[in-house]
Amino acid sequence: MPDHDAPPATGDTPYADLTPDLVLDAIEAFGHRVDGRLLQLNSYENRVFQIGLEDGGMAVAKFYRAGRWTDEQILEEHAFAQELLDAEVPAVPPLPLALVPERVPAEAAGGPPGTVRLMGTPPTLGVLGAHRLALSPRRGGRSPELEDPDVLRWLGRFLARMHTVGARRPFAHRLTMGVAETGRAARDSLADCPLLPPDQRPQWLAVADQALDLADEAFARVDGLRLRRLHGDCHPGNILWTPEGPHFVDLDDACMGPAVQDFWMLLSGEASERTRQLDALLDGYESVCEFDWRELKLIEPLRTLRLIHHSAWIARRWHDPAFPAAFPWFDSGVYWQQQADALRQQIDLMSRVDDTPSWLID
Repeated sequence: MPDHDAPPATGDTPYADLTPDLVLDAIEAFGHRVDGRLLQLNSYENRVFQIGLEDGGMAVAKFYRAGRWTDEQILEEHAFAQELLDAEVPAVPPLPLALVPERVPAEAAGGPPGTVRLMGTPPTLGVLGAHRLALSPRRGGRSPELEDPDVLRWLGRFLARMHTVGARRPFAHRLTMGVAETGRAARDSLADCPLLPPDQRPQWLAVADQALDLADEAFARVDGLRLRRLHGDCHPGNILWTPEGPHFVDLDDACMGPAVQDFWMLLSGEASERTRQLDALLDGYESVCEFDWRELKLIEPLRTLRLIHHSAWIARRWHDPAFPAAFPWFDSGVYWQQQADALRQQIDLMSRVDDTPSWLID
């Protein structure tokens, strides 16, 4: 049973009552018997646990942060994962859930209507009190060797297959990667943020506005830009490699956007290294489907949006005790000076005559 001494969850501390007992009880309430094994995995945004099942298998339980996604947005994530798997694209959709009334914790069972319910067809999202959760099979793997051109070509083919499925239809509820929704909304949320020191505020806002204007112009120059459903947060930490090839950890940040959004975070190192990496990725990608090479002009604008969005994300989560502990320098003048300098560098990169990333032409 849940720990009755646990503090209540609030908007500032949404996981305060998420004790090990409650986690295991929640899994059993939604139809999966556990054997008591539980390991919390790294995740700032959600709470994610590796769970031992009674049949000897392992699963991963994700407890979604309250207020971040709507139910409809989460169910679109689940449906996209299933659609990918149905198209034989390696993906890990959530397991179906089934409500087991006798396993529901007494505190939740006695709550108002809707306190305990299932959502989705088939049901993949469970609601237990203040918590929403999904359960997926555990899939192992290691980090991809991104210095290997053959690995990059394989990743390129994998992304092409994902994007082919993603282009079939749009998301109806999830976000669109763009300057307005991703960049300016983040900038505006920081404009009056007390964590942005007053002596750094004018210069940071000035360079953020200039950078966002240039990003807007870059997007406008790609006439007829095609948006599709994407992974959205495609960095090496979100890819696991197995002998059968790659798969993504999850689709929590799946969104509508240009295909290149799923490329640029896989590139690192000196200019020559990034160029070779991109060449290998696109070589694999174009063996499956066509890539709009004009989108390469959006790499630095997309990097700019991520810089601003990341700061806004930390600020929005500051009342969660995990965030001040993880980012103790966030409200310092040094951090915001560094962010302003990073945006100035982005302004320089986006101000090139043809706005093609300089490392592709140097």
